[in-house]
Parts: sequence; structure tokens; C-alpha cells
Amino acid sequence: MEPKLLFIVFFYFTITFNLFSFSVSNLQTYIIQLHPHSFANSSFDQHTQWHLSFLERALESDESPSTRLLYSYHSAMEGFSASLSECELMTIKSMPEVIAVRPDRLLQIHTTYSYKFLGLSPVARGGAWLRTGFGRGTIVGILDTGVWPESPSFSDHLMPPVPKKWRGICQEGEKFNSLLCNRKLIGARFYTKGHRASATPSMGIHTREYISARDAHGHGTHTSSTAAGAAVPMANVLGMGAGEARGMAPGAHVAIYKVCWFSGCYSSDIVAAMDDAIRDGVDVLSLSLGGFPIPLFEDSIAIGSFRAIEHGVTVICAAGNNGPITSSVANEAPWITTVGASTLDRRFPAILRLGNGEVLYGESLYPGKRQFGASKELELVYVSGADDGSEFCFKGSLPRSKVRGKMVVCDRGTNGRAEKGQIVKESGGAALILTNTVINLDEDSVDAHVLPATLIGYRESIRLKNYITSTRKPTARIEFGGTVIGKSRAPAVALFSSRGPSLTNPSVLKPDLIAPGVNIIAAWPQNLGPTGLPQDSRRVNFTVLSGTSMACPHVSGIAALVRSFHPTWSPAAVKSAIMTTTDYIDHYGKPIMDGSKPAEVFAMGAGQVNPERATNPGLVYNIMPYDYIIHLCTLGYARTDIFTITHRSVNCHEILAKNKGFSLNYPSMTVIFKYGKTSSIIRRRLTNVGSPNSTYSVMIKAPAGVKLRVKPQHLTFNHVYQTLSYRVWFTSKKRRTASQMIHAQGYLKWVHTRNSYYSVRSPISITWA
Repeated sequence: MEPKLLFIVFFYFTITFNLFSFSVSNLQTYIIQLHPHSFANSSFDQHTQWHLSFLERALESDESPSTRLLYSYHSAMEGFSASLSECELMTIKSMPEVIAVRPDRLLQIHTTYSYKFLGLSPVARGGAWLRTGFGRGTIVGILDTGVWPESPSFSDHLMPPVPKKWRGICQEGEKFNSLLCNRKLIGARFYTKGHRASATPSMGIHTREYISARDAHGHGTHTSSTAAGAAVPMANVLGMGAGEARGMAPGAHVAIYKVCWFSGCYSSDIVAAMDDAIRDGVDVLSLSLGGFPIPLFEDSIAIGSFRAIEHGVTVICAAGNNGPITSSVANEAPWITTVGASTLDRRFPAILRLGNGEVLYGESLYPGKRQFGASKELELVYVSGADDGSEFCFKGSLPRSKVRGKMVVCDRGTNGRAEKGQIVKESGGAALILTNTVINLDEDSVDAHVLPATLIGYRESIRLKNYITSTRKPTARIEFGGTVIGKSRAPAVALFSSRGPSLTNPSVLKPDLIAPGVNIIAAWPQNLGPTGLPQDSRRVNFTVLSGTSMACPHVSGIAALVRSFHPTWSPAAVKSAIMTTTDYIDHYGKPIMDGSKPAEVFAMGAGQVNPERATNPGLVYNIMPYDYIIHLCTLGYARTDIFTITHRSVNCHEILAKNKGFSLNYPSMTVIFKYGKTSSIIRRRLTNVGSPNSTYSVMIKAPAGVKLRVKPQHLTFNHVYQTLSYRVWFTSKKRRTASQMIHAQGYLKWVHTRNSYYSVRSPISITWA
């Protein structure tokens, strides 16, 4: 990262005094950002004096520069804010120490900011929330670690009555009685049989666990509130990210199925929960759980979810956190909506200022502005070289004599990020620097640490360690910058988000799409600290977590919005609406990034979810459950395997004879040119769910090395729910040897000829194998 890019950080608060109280009416307030190394080369002892010197050189009048200076920044950024005329502004911009000048603007503070980042608004006339009644009437079933029912996110204030179709229960158990359910949290169950049968004695029900639907971990409370949490004003994490919390479908009902315990989630419990959920009457099932990819016939989630979609239940699953490894995506079944993780444009800057004046950008949710003065400088220590895991800050690996009172450097990996901070604290350390390794690169998942801490990227960690090894007594201090919104490109694919192509079923593109999953603030059990560590005695109603577990409930809530507006739609239609209306550019109008390069379809699928467009897609690709069986036959699945998945005994020979040239009507397109193959035909069917008498024209971006031909090129729908077909011919212009495998990507979209709002886009994946 270039040095000048490390310091583009701003205070998150709104300036509350009158910025226009100056007597000169043509002045405007600007934030002037300065090169951080320039102060060290100046003749000034204090930052404020240095900042005033810029105004002395720029002011046109004889007035004192101090009358123009608003703030002098040296924690969140190096620079200042001042009131300037246009001529003075031009003078400031011409100074070599100035990196950037930005007009001051009113910044809004938010939490669960993701709903606003995705474009949802509670007041937008005709918007998705008002159009769907905030998801009114739908039921989202969450399979997870349970729920903390007293959380304000599960208040039933202004909620409608429990839907008549609901047949579930509020199962009583340890510290959980039926009175804790209400019109928001309408049901709760827990499952221990598989856990008790499979767990070893050392993995039994943990003493901190509740034998009930009550959440002892926090994960389930967080995911369920992300999907359908009620509006909670003044939500925050220890004062950070303060604002109003809302789930994606705040008007939807929530049903909790606790299948995960301290030792994990067992397949038998998962299937039992899915079984109950189908009977209970849920509309959407959200599973922020899974593992590495396995064949569908061995995958209990794939098997249970097939039953669910047969009963009209939409199933949303996390893609997994094993990225950026190729073919690591889990929950690959084509009837599941598989969700990867993306970033927000919200940051929590915590800059590390080294003793030599060098500045390294970092992030942290530690509330340092109140508890840790930016002026406090500590000696740095990096304990490494032994075989006891000291570089990772394992428990018992940090000698108190070496770390007492110092800022301790810990490499990421093996044990948890927040756990490292607790170990440093117990060992006598005063602060923590978490350093990303070559595995983590610039991934920036933050934590509400138990002591002053910051997380820095891999390149920054190299610079830090070079400083430590080259200095006899290295020192540093952390400068906390609060919450910053809108100053960084987003969305981008999260580094940890699992990638395709699908290992067991490469004929279908996975993941299907991405949604916010990095540094998501949502509800938290009131008996846990924000880190979830047993030693953390702080108490909060909200905390921050990262993972595809956080991305999954975003899409689950959006699926509830779609289902609320279109209650008769099939799960495949709901999935199509969400996939074909995604964004494939970021908020700067540039391609969604994956690290330093534009994201490929195997990282982001169809793109970033867009809830406003998903509720009104125009056209959908519908799939009936039997179509999936034909698809399994085309993949060569044995009759016994298909029976395991679908509970249907079929003769694939007869099925394939009746369905020659079959293509699964999936919202994305995948073509695999096996050795010697140069052409392929894909058939698709589109159903009009928009206006009658609508004509759509095709637009294509052909993958490199492939010629595409679409017939017909126009589709005219005379009435609603009419279905029309088209075909796509793919011809390879490349020749590959048997030892090569290469990928290419493009897209095909159908655009309404009179209303370009309706644009139904399908990503295309090409593989030469």
C-alpha cells in the first residue's frame, strides 16, 4: 500500500457547533489532509502550530489564523479543518505537504449500517421496505446457536399477529419459558440428541451452555437479528458505530432452531430442525453453518433443503470461510442459495504511529477515544523464535518479564483474534497489535478488544517488524479514529469468503451471490462481553462479527421481503429475483474488487445483492423440484444417490431419453468445454412477473475466447406469468491441450425496451478442462 493511502481517515462524529458563524460570508469549511511524514521534517514541536502555519501562508486578510482553524487532527488523520475562501483554498491545494482537500459535509452515524448501504430506507416511497410491509407476514427460520429473547431486536412492538399458518411451538428449557416468545419471536426449539450421541465425553454439553433455545454463544442472536431484527434506536458497541439497528426484514417473524453447541452442529440435529421447520410453516430457512464441500448425497443440509424447497421453503446458506482457496465453497446444491461475503464502506480506523514517525493504517472496535489517550507511547515487543507459539500469542507463551507494560505484537492464526488480546492482558501486556500474515493479507475483521488494540495488514506488518528489528527500543502508540463511513470503495469480496468453482457440481456456478459479511454489527446476548470471551466482563446489546455467517442472514431477510411481496412464488423464483438483480459494480461505479483485481464470478457469483431491485425483477427463471432430479441424472448420479437426496426412485435412462438437451433453468450459466469439445447449447425459460405487453432485448458480453449466439434476440410477453424460451449457442475459439484448464467469464442480460430499470442479468462461466 502506498504511504499516502494509509491515512485517508476521518472523524466519524458530526460537528455540532455552527460552522457558519464566521463574519466572512463567502467562506466554506474544508478538511485538509496532510502527508504524515511532513511533520517530522518540519521545525514545529506541536501539530497545531504546524497546521496554523499553513493558514498563515494562505490567508488573504490580516486576521489571526486561529480564527479560521476549526480542528487540528493528528489521531484519525494528519491534517486540519478550516474555513477558507476560494482563493485561499487554491493556495492550500498548491502546497506540497497537502495530500487532499475535501469539503466538509454532514456525516450520518449508523449501526447494522448494511441495510442503508444496500439501499433500503424506511421512508422511501415505493421502496422495498414500504412495498413489502418490511417483510410483513413472512416467517424466517434460523438454524444456529439459539437466541437471547430479551434483546431489544426481538421486541414485538408494532408487529402484526402471529400468522395463522404458524404451527410451531415455543419449547421450554433452561432459563427459557414459553412467555419469552412473542409476535416477533414466534417460536423456538432446541436439539441435543445428535449432539449427545455423537460428542465424546470431553465434548459434552458445556457448563456454560443452556439446555434450551437460549443462546450462550451469541452467533444465533447476531444472525437472527441481522435477518429480521426490529428497529432499535441508539444501538452501538461500547459507543462505536452508534445509530439505529434494523434487520433486513424488520417486519418479518422469527423462529429459532438451536442446533449448534460449543462443540459444533451435528447433522442429525440439523435435519431434525429442518424437518420441524417445514412443518412449522416457515417461509425462509437461514443456515449460517456448513463445512468443506462434500457430495450432495452425503450432505445433510443439501438433503434436508431439497425437502424444504419441495414444500415451498426458500433455503439460504453461507458459502463458508475457507477463501481464497479455489473450490472451497460449501452448500453447493443448486436448490440452495449460496452466499459469499462482501465488505461495507464503514471503517473503524486505529492508526499505529511508530516511534520513528512512520504511520501504519489499522482498524479496531476498541473504544479508544475514551479509554486510551493517543499521546501514550509504549515500548513494542514481538516474542518469536521459540517453538511455543509465542508469535501467535498462545496461552502461556508470553513471558511476563518480556511483555509487562508493553505493546505486544501477535500474528494472526490458530487461536482467535480477541483471545490473543485476552492472553496479552493476562500476561501483563498493555496493548495489542494484531498483524495479518500472508494468508490474511489486508483482511480487516475488527474486534471490540479487552485492551487497546489494532489490526494491521500484511504489508504494514512487514514494515512494523522491520522497525522492531532495526531499533534498539522500538515504540508506538495507537490513535483511534472512531467510525468512518463512505470513504472507501465497497463492496469488495471478503478475502475469507469461500470460492468456486463447485468441487462436486461444477456445472452450476457457486457461490450464487455476495452480501455484507465484514464487521457487521447486530444483536448480542446480554450476559456476554462483546468479544464473547468468558473473561470479558463488559456487557453490551450489540457486537461486531465477520464471516459468510453474517452475509447469509442478509439474503435470508431479503428473501423474506421478496416472499412477502410475492407470497405464491416458488423458492426458485425468489432465488432468481435475488440473483438476476444484483450489482456487479461498486458504489464508485467501478468493478467489484477481490483484493487488488476485479472479482471473478467464482468469487462473487452474480454479484452484490440489491434488495430494492430484487422485490421487482420483471422476469424470473423458475425451476420445479423435478427439474433438479433431471439435472442430477445429467450429472451421472446413481439411482441410489438420487434417492438419498430426493427420496424419489427414478430411472435416469428413461428420464434422459424424455428430456434430450435438458438444461437446468438456473439464473447463471456454466459451460465446460471438455477436451476436444468446441460447442455447447444452453436452453432457458423466462417467466414474466412484471407488466403485460413487455418486450425485452438481449445484451451479451461474450467471455474471452468464446462466440455467443442467442435466439431469439427479443422476447415479447403479452401477459403476466407467461413463459418464453430462448437458446444460447457457445462456440469455443480456443484450443486447449488435455493438461490445461482455463476459465473465462461474461454475462447475458435481458433489458426491457421501454423501461431499463428491468434488467435481468445472468453471469456466464466458461471452463476449458
